[in-house]
Parts: sequence; C-alpha cells; structure tokens
Amino acid sequence: MRDPLQKPGGGSRMSDLKLRVISAAILGPAVLAIAYVGGLWFFALVLVAAVLFQHEWFSITGTSDKSAPAILGYAALVAACVLYAWSYPFLAIALVGGGALAVYLVGGMSQPARWGAEGIIYSGLALLSLMASRLGDIGLVFVFFLLIVVWATDICAYFVGRFLGGPKLWKRVSPNKTWSGALGGLFFAVLFGVGFAAVFGQTDLLRWGGLAVVLSIVSQAGDLMESAIKRRFDVKDSSGLIPGHGGIMDRVDGLVAAAIMAAALGLSFGGDLANPIAGLSLT
Repeated sequence: MRDPLQKPGGGSRMSDLKLRVISAAILGPAVLAIAYVGGLWFFALVLVAAVLFQHEWFSITGTSDKSAPAILGYAALVAACVLYAWSYPFLAIALVGGGALAVYLVGGMSQPARWGAEGIIYSGLALLSLMASRLGDIGLVFVFFLLIVVWATDICAYFVGRFLGGPKLWKRVSPNKTWSGALGGLFFAVLFGVGFAAVFGQTDLLRWGGLAVVLSIVSQAGDLMESAIKRRFDVKDSSGLIPGHGGIMDRVDGLVAAAIMAAALGLSFGGDLANPIAGLSLT
C-alpha cells in the first residue's frame, strides 16, 4: 500500500504537512477570534482578504498591480466594503459591478482585462457575502458554522483522500483530488456542522444539515474552479504568502464560493440585500 505521506515523485509530504499545521495553528485561531469580535474588525479582515485575493487573481491572469485597471479594481472593493458597512447594500453591489466594468474598459477590453473584471465580481461578491454572514442575531453562530463546514470539508477531504485513494474526482484539473476525499469531506462537514449547531442551541438540525451539504459541495466546486484557473495559466500556487498553503486564493477558494452561495440562498428565502443570511431563518 502506498504511504499517504509519500509524494508521487519520491520524498515525503511530512515537511509540507508540518508547514500546513503550523500556519493553520496560527491563522485559524486568529480568524476565529476576529469573527467572534465581529464589527469593523471582521469587516477589515474580509476586506484585506478580498484585496489579497484580487491581487493574486490579477497576478495570475496578467494585470499589473500598478496599472489603472488594477487600481480601479482595488478602489471599487474598498468603496463597496465601506458602503455596505454604512448600510448601503444596493450601492455596494452596484459599485462592484461598476468597478468590474471599469477594469474591463480601461484595460482595453483585452483578455487580461476580461479576466480581471471577472475577478472583481467574484472577490467583490465574496467580500459582501462574508460581511453579511456576520450580521444580525444569527451572525455569530452562522459565520462560525460556515467556517467549520468549509474547513472540515477541506481538511477531511485531504486526509480521507490521502489514506483511501481511489478514482480521481477531476484528474485533468486537480490530479490529487479523489472521490473518496470529496465524499469524506462532505460527510465530516455535515457531522461537524450539525454538531456545532446542536452545541450552540440550534433546534432545526435537519435544515442545518441540509445547508451543510450544500455549502460543502459548493466549497469543493470553488476549490476545483480555482484549480482550473491555475491550470489554465500554468500556475501551481496563487502565491507563496502562507507557508505550506500557497496564497490567499489557495486557502479561501472554497470559503468564498460557499459564502456567496449562502447569501444567494438567504435572498431566495426572503432575506434582503442588507442582511441576506436572515432569510435562512435558522433557529
């Protein structure tokens, strides 16, 4: 049987795993602490993450940080965050769309400009969705639930896939991901997500479980999408910012997709732009 800590080309994964554990041990509690505090601290955290995410997106897809399109894109993200924090959600979303259009037009409607504009839309919607996830009475529980589901999906998919192996999930895009890992990540995401909801006094555990299933699947889809983009541009990691983890895009690809889906679900169930998560009515 192949050693799950053995790299395909020889050598050991142990050093990479140590870096992953150390980075996670530092960043994980910090993120949870800021999420607990909430307010402007949490908004500032997600804004910094969104700007770094967009920086890596620009870098991968061929837009210089010093170019006019990039500056316009960053300005749009910052302004959208401020407007949403000031309770102008419609203007914030409009600004994300306007910022994306500006990136495309000022970039000469070129291929890199199109990619850059799409990045602004994706990172901007993720920024606003994450901000929304912390609002209202349910915000603290929900944002912890979201993080737990996404992290459980990612971590458990990694270890289950390594130990069980089996058929590849999408070999052309992500050669290391397996169906066993995907299903294992989904199983443990639901287990930990529902367990967290129960411990913190939530009663409709069936709905929390259903939400965990959707968010886990979407987070894995977001991971695969980012892998497809990196493969399209022949890039292994989005950056080397986080030791053992690559860049911000590599770490939050699943989270941003799940956050956007959560906001979309909230809106479809009666939430509004000011607080879409309230539409989920999970109690």
